[in-house]
Amino acid sequence: MTLRTTVVALCSILLGASPAISQDGPIGIAFAEAPEQSSGVCTGQSTDKTLACARAKCVDGGAMAQDCLRVKWCYPAGWSADLFVQHKEGPHWHQYLCGWDSKEALMAAVAVACDKTLRPYIMECSAVQFWDDKGQQIEAN
Repeated sequence: MTLRTTVVALCSILLGASPAISQDGPIGIAFAEAPEQSSGVCTGQSTDKTLACARAKCVDGGAMAQDCLRVKWCYPAGWSADLFVQHKEGPHWHQYLCGWDSKEALMAAVAVACDKTLRPYIMECSAVQFWDDKGQQIEAN
């Protein structure tokens, strides 16, 4: 057995035996949506992997992969929200806010995004989901 083979084998054993290493540093948040069908949200450090995760969750919700659009990525994730917005003529959509430094800043952003004097064409706008700066989902009240 060569030295290189021995080192590779030893590294494989150590990696297999060691506990999973936690990710250090900030996380990002990714949103994917199939309009009128499904959506998905994931957090992580890799842009591509996190967006792929969000898209997979969208597909798990019943939409086809080609319908699950990668709509937003924020890094760092910060405080984030999913808004339900409906136009006066009927169509509705989700708008995503992310990267805010605090819950208070996020709530101020929600208030601006849902201000009907600034957006007179909307009949409804409300936050339906929140995520804190650690990526933990918080139900909207």
